[in-house]
Amino acid sequence: MTSALLDSDLARIPGILAQLLDLTVKEVSLPREIRSDPKIDLVLAAESNRFLVEYKATGTLASMAVAVARAKEYARHTPSKVIPLVATRYMGTAAAAFCQRWEVSWLDLSGNAHIEAPGIKVHVQGLPDLFKRAGRPPSLFTPRSSRIARALLSDPKLQFQTQRELSKQAGLSEGSTSRIVHGLEKQSLVERDPSGKVRPFDPNLLLDAWHEAYDFSRHHLIEGHVASRTSDDLIREAAATLSKRKVEYVLTGLGAAWLLTHHAGFRLVTLYVRGLPREDLLEALNFRKESRGSNTWLVVPNDDGVFAGKAEIEGISCASPLQVYLDLKGHPERAQEAAQELRKTRLQWSKNG
Repeated sequence: MTSALLDSDLARIPGILAQLLDLTVKEVSLPREIRSDPKIDLVLAAESNRFLVEYKATGTLASMAVAVARAKEYARHTPSKVIPLVATRYMGTAAAAFCQRWEVSWLDLSGNAHIEAPGIKVHVQGLPDLFKRAGRPPSLFTPRSSRIARALLSDPKLQFQTQRELSKQAGLSEGSTSRIVHGLEKQSLVERDPSGKVRPFDPNLLLDAWHEAYDFSRHHLIEGHVASRTSDDLIREAAATLSKRKVEYVLTGLGAAWLLTHHAGFRLVTLYVRGLPREDLLEALNFRKESRGSNTWLVVPNDDGVFAGKAEIEGISCASPLQVYLDLKGHPERAQEAAQELRKTRLQWSKNG
């Protein structure tokens, strides 16, 4: 972002804060004794409250996590009492939840906000993104790019890795790997050791950022119904048929979460299959295509990365806990509850050194 654009965005914040607090712009001032600090984007006085503003142009979870950390740190070392406030052009849903979890106020240039301070409680959400551009924005978590996040998060000990090692694990060129790692580093999602090796700075934040960008609907989904006594029987019968016909598959979604945690019951069975299933395979599975009342989803993935880290559990080829957690975002029933349990029990990391 150019300096001129940054200055333009910062210049709009006092007016937006004034409108949210039902004040005039003149009543939202910049305290002279603090505003000259080059590390601080903006400090605004509104009646008896002083807000220390940390601004990021993009309202992604990763950007806002950095902004929250900096705002809280600057506020802690500022002589006078100030309230951390992060700002962006448009606040994403996951980022807004993150700010509220860390009890940091926020606003965006589109008019949305959540501000809590002595004598103030403002919540505005649902206004459209005034800065939305046509097309999808570039992402570090496209189907192929996310292979780097997968490789980084697949090691529970979070050991530092070279970019060459990541490149081999992900099946990407060294040039692509370097570009993706550089982007993750810019968003403070990875850290380097003195030799230049990388690992997640905060694995939970990296997973949250990936989860925010992940869209299960971008896979090719075939919905249908398979007559079976129980969902568990359905899984085992489908797995046996697919194995017999030498079709690579992995179970994901609610069924996989059940195998991994035995926590939340389920009805819907979801299976990734390599390649578009032919009619004779659908017949062998007793699969009848229908959306309404479907109990089986056959999914042709948009990238082979979904098969990475698969493991056999109780005789069933199961997707990695990482993949299952992501896929639950696009599932009904008790998917949210299953995702929480999966994250608590199967997605834990520990840094050694």
